[in-house]
Amino acid sequence: MSRDTAIHSWPGSYYINSEKRWESGTLSLTRSTVRFVSSQSKESLASFRLSRIMEIKMESSSFIFSTLTVLEEGNVKHWFGSLKPNRVVVYNVLEHFWRERLLSPSSEARGAESRPSKGRELINLVAGAQRRLEDTGRVLSHQGEQFDNMMQGLEKIDSDLGVADKLLSELESPSWWPFGKLPWKAQQEAKAEDAARAAAAAAAASAGRGSSRNKVISSIPAVVSKGGDSDLKPGCLLVLVSSLEVRDTNCQLLHRFERNEIDEIRVHSPYEITVRQRFIGKPDICYRFLSAKMPEALSVLEMQYKKKVEFTGEYTAFKATPLSSPCDTEGTTWNEGLLQKCQETELPLEVPAGELSQLQVHVLQPSVSQAEAQELKQMLMQLKNLALEAETELERQDEVLDVLTSSTDRATMHIEKHTCRMKRLL
Repeated sequence: MSRDTAIHSWPGSYYINSEKRWESGTLSLTRSTVRFVSSQSKESLASFRLSRIMEIKMESSSFIFSTLTVLEEGNVKHWFGSLKPNRVVVYNVLEHFWRERLLSPSSEARGAESRPSKGRELINLVAGAQRRLEDTGRVLSHQGEQFDNMMQGLEKIDSDLGVADKLLSELESPSWWPFGKLPWKAQQEAKAEDAARAAAAAAAASAGRGSSRNKVISSIPAVVSKGGDSDLKPGCLLVLVSSLEVRDTNCQLLHRFERNEIDEIRVHSPYEITVRQRFIGKPDICYRFLSAKMPEALSVLEMQYKKKVEFTGEYTAFKATPLSSPCDTEGTTWNEGLLQKCQETELPLEVPAGELSQLQVHVLQPSVSQAEAQELKQMLMQLKNLALEAETELERQDEVLDVLTSSTDRATMHIEKHTCRMKRLL
């Protein structure tokens, strides 16, 4: 049931060539097939795999207007018309998933049943490294909080030293001065210089943080829409350390979601999400993404925005089958077919070492399955995300340490100066 779940559907009509008439119904796209079902008879009038599509075009003629045509292998042409919201949207989505070639989940299910030990060992190693990196991230986060508390304490010390400076200046002013204190021009200039140096250091620190936070974790092609379904256009989704970026096919920035500005990420299916930023008194900013490679970015989004990711009821229809990257099992190479045939052939139990061919050695040593490779890929993406987060935090703490060192030296100098002034007053 889940394997036939539609990623997206559009109402429209299909031209039955044998009967020379149009039939209304629903055009739907699944992981690996395109299907048209009649609204009256509920029968499938057309069904073909994405891998068998040769061409997708928007055509029109003297008797057929605004149609979408799909050319299948064997020179079979399918005509679709009256598509809603419009044929451009349907073309963009079909063309994207056809280009990416969705991987059939059946091969992954078969690979999951006989999981090689080598693949499981690799997965366990990566899982151990991920746990260790997560523990390191928690320690870094706690250390960063301590640095922030130290910065707040130094700011309070600096404020108290400023009050002490004013009081000492009033005590040092002579009785003949009518304003009660000496001019602070020199002191103000010194403070202005300190402020300028601090602003320059903050700007440099901000530039350093910006360079690390703008690192791209994942970039996937997608069909993008701002709000509804009527303006789905090709583009791409970039997942950065501190933000999400929406870009068009020319890599022009359409919108940038800062990490703290994202209020909700709704997952409708493994291939469709919506990102929303809410406002008070004005419309929300909401972008919708359809991508055949969305599972690659979804694992990163789940880690970065744990509390903001929400799985809808539509997502449960896809749980039974593993999430995969677009590919087509029918497009297996000749070598893979040969390996499969060789695996089915029994090898002799005792073969001289010098007579083992490279192919037989490969058969004797089972390789990593596609399901394990996909799982390892997602885990490595998570490791990359954790490493980038740790790098960003380390750079921030290095900057905070520099500020702490300069602030401590400045506070020590001011304390010694105030101590000498108080001794002179005594």
